[in-house]
Amino acid sequence: MKETRLGEFEEVILLLVGILGKEAYAFKIADDFESQTGRKVSIGATHSTLDRLCKKGFLTSELGEPTAIRGGRRKRIYTISASGQRALETSKELRTSLWKQYPAFTKFTFQA
Repeated sequence: MKETRLGEFEEVILLLVGILGKEAYAFKIADDFESQTGRKVSIGATHSTLDRLCKKGFLTSELGEPTAIRGGRRKRIYTISASGQRALETSKELRTSLWKQYPAFTKFTFQA
């Protein structure tokens, strides 16, 4: 049986793939992770997480067109699958439910 839960790092990487759309390739994902979170991430950690998310069925990938700027090499572009979308929705629902129960924030109204 495939793992259906997301770790925190996996969740952020999956969200970034959705945000980046057609620009969701490993180097850009790692760069955006650092700029969005203020945390350093290695390209190796990014690649292994993308691979793991593909194996879980949360992402698909395809090679883009070769470009002169990359010396004729192609980028692997990632896309969120339907099960990846469901995993993100489940994760969001859980986190929202927990935040709503946190006493220090019960005076605030949360909207999903």
